[in-house]
This record gives sequence, structure tokens and C-alpha cells, in this order.
Amino acid sequence: MNTWFFSLISVFIISLISFVGILFLSLKKEVLQKILFFLVSFAAGSMLGGAFFHLLPEAIDDLGTGFNLSFAIIGGILAFFILEKFIAWRHCHIPTSTQHPHPVAFMNLIGDAFHNFIDGVVVAASFITSFSLGLTTSLAVIFHEIPQEIGEFGVLVHGGFNNKKALLLNFCSALTAILGAILTLIVGTKIIIFSKLIVPFAAGNFIYIAGFDLIPELHKETKAGKSLIQLLGLLLGIGLMFFLTLNE
Repeated sequence: MNTWFFSLISVFIISLISFVGILFLSLKKEVLQKILFFLVSFAAGSMLGGAFFHLLPEAIDDLGTGFNLSFAIIGGILAFFILEKFIAWRHCHIPTSTQHPHPVAFMNLIGDAFHNFIDGVVVAASFITSFSLGLTTSLAVIFHEIPQEIGEFGVLVHGGFNNKKALLLNFCSALTAILGAILTLIVGTKIIIFSKLIVPFAAGNFIYIAGFDLIPELHKETKAGKSLIQLLGLLLGIGLMFFLTLNE
């Protein structure tokens, strides 16, 4: 029962981090619009950093460097290519607005949901092993989530959602961590085998969203000054995820 209690409390706290976008609600709309491209570039950097410094090394530890790893990554990329095509067929003929958000917003939500599910699995599996490991893992996940959720809020607003809806949907996406934790606690360590394949799959998701959705959005801005700010945001996101990984 203690394992259930601490696991669910931890993943619920982790899910609440999705509300970090509240920090931006007090900003005027004009000010928020000016920093959106920075937040989008920061999100792209966080996703690339998370994929290459966190998810892929973890996947290599579990699966090695064989074809299973490669197929899982490619599967993650192709799955999101197909998914984005489906979303684009339904939305691209309508201008982006709060009523019809850009497909990048939906892609971001789905990719984040996969990642949060993995976090829930990892946290619960750690608490099954020991309390100290569970606590350490939870803190590591929290430190990773804060910068990532800040960027993802910016992506959702940039994609057409209003501030309140962006916060709510981001929280709903974060709740998949609770689902991952519950499944792990019910099934036990058997689900960890399944999660080993989800990790590189999620890395492929992140690489696709950052490389094919977010970075092309940044290229729409051609002014030198703003482009430099975007580059700094991209490097900051990558660097921060690298730093957090070193301190896990």
C-alpha cells in the first residue's frame, strides 16, 4: 500500500507541473506573442535534448544498439508522420485560430502524453524497487518536466489554443503519467519490458515534432535579431536537458 501511495502521489505532483504555464497568464497578449517564438524554440531544444540525452541513452542501456532500437525510433517517427497527415487532412484547409488549432499543437500533446506515460511507468517501477530510488527518480523527472512544460505551453498557445485551454489540455496530457504508474503497479515489472520499447518510440516522436514541426515554424521568422533569440532558445533547451541529465 505504501508503494501505491507514494507512487501515485509522486506522479500526481509531476502532473501538476503542467500548470507551470500559469506563470505567463499575467502577461499581456502582446507581450506573450513576442515571447512565443522563444518558447517554441525552447520547446524544440528541450525535445531534442530529452530525446538525445535522456531517452536514447536509456533505450541503449535497455536494448543495446541493435535493430530493435532502430526500428522503435523509426516507428516513432513514421507513426507521427501518419498521425500528422491524418490531422492535416482534417484541419489544414482551415486557418489557424482558437477554434481550429494548428496540427503542431495536437502533435505536441500526443507526444507529451507518450512521454508522461513512460515517466509514470519509471516512477512506479522505482518505488516497487525501493522508496529511496522512487524518491530520487521522482525528483529527476520533476526537474526534467519543468523546462519541458514551459516550452509545451508556448507551443500550444502558438498553435492556436487560448491560455486557459492550453493549460487544461497540457494537464490532461500529463495525467497519462498516472495511467502509466497504475498499470505498472497492477502488472508489476512485466510492463517494464513493454516500456523499454516505448522509450525509443517516444524518442522518435520527440525528434519528429522538434525537427519537422517546431523548427520549420521557427524558420517563418527571418529577421536576424529574432532568429538569434530563437537560436539561443534552442540552445538553452538542449543545454538545460543535458545539464539535468548529468545531475540525475
